[in-house]
Amino acid sequence: MLPLVVIALLTLATAAVAMALRNLIHSALLLIGSWGGIAAFYLWAGAEFVAFAQVLVYVGAISMVVLFAVLLTRRSRTDIALAPDSVGRAFAAIVTGGAVVGVLAGAILSSPLGAGTVAGNAPAISVRDLGLQLMGSHAAALLVVGGLLTVALLGAVVIASADRAEKEDDRS
Repeated sequence: MLPLVVIALLTLATAAVAMALRNLIHSALLLIGSWGGIAAFYLWAGAEFVAFAQVLVYVGAISMVVLFAVLLTRRSRTDIALAPDSVGRAFAAIVTGGAVVGVLAGAILSSPLGAGTVAGNAPAISVRDLGLQLMGSHAAALLVVGGLLTVALLGAVVIASADRAEKEDDRS
């Protein structure tokens, strides 16, 4: 039980600090730590394939896309101004987050956790079988999605660099 508490505290702490920081690069790096904590929880729960997918997709791919997007679209500190309605938006965000937590807590409390019905009906499939199914008939779909994400990232780089070049021409 102690490893679960440590994993949960580290994951929540990195997520909370990532939300509180004003530096986007530091927030993105802390978000990677939070996704790593979720992968550690999956490992603790015995879902090795899901933990591997979490590390591969979120810690690897999505975090790189987020870092590239932040680095390519980042404005200077003089362009950033605090909006006058920031306090109102922060209050609305806290209320909305509380509502989401309430709905999730209600769903968890009304589910049959610990009754043994969920684990008793689960099919016995190994990580190898799951990998063979994904890479068998769905291999083409995985390759298409990978290509689509690569093209989207390259398109974002081209659009961001074109905008930056136009702004530099305007300053001259």
